[in-house]
Amino acid sequence: MSPKNLKAALRNERLAMRDAMPAEARIEASLAMADHAADIIALDPGHVVSGFWPIRSEADIRPLMVRLKDRGARLCLPVILDKRTIVFRELADGVAVVSTGFGTTGPGPEAPQLDPDIMLVPLSAFDAVGHRIGYGAGYYDRAIDRLRSKGHMPRLIGIAFDCQEVASVPAEPHDVALDAVLTESGFRHFERD
Repeated sequence: MSPKNLKAALRNERLAMRDAMPAEARIEASLAMADHAADIIALDPGHVVSGFWPIRSEADIRPLMVRLKDRGARLCLPVILDKRTIVFRELADGVAVVSTGFGTTGPGPEAPQLDPDIMLVPLSAFDAVGHRIGYGAGYYDRAIDRLRSKGHMPRLIGIAFDCQEVASVPAEPHDVALDAVLTESGFRHFERD
């Protein structure tokens, strides 16, 4: 099986497992994530953290985002501009959020665009060494590549439930590995060479 087909199979399998979690279990797991990581994610006041509002059965990291904001983080959310590009717009008090494509919600075009220092990355599946499978459109891979081409190296923290872990993700040259992953069981850093 090709890496692309294997990724698609793993994506479908793990998203089905995530979808099968009762809503109450997802809420409890999301709150546990905030408890595990809100105080240990290293950030300085003013650091920009990109989060996301949950779609479908994703973890709800809004409680974590509030706690990071309380520690001095500036928050932003991804906004889909076209079939290939996302940007990150500042989420500030009093800023209206709107539908931003692909079922997502984020600040409107009047909100400033920011370059995240820390990215909380949604995903379909991940493995024990930090490889991830996204939703298949490549938005985050391209956004990370664009940030790195500008000399900006955001820390990448995958957000998932335990049931989304797989034995191995077939990594391809264009894939971007995570620096850490946060699940309801805790926060794990990955060693990089």
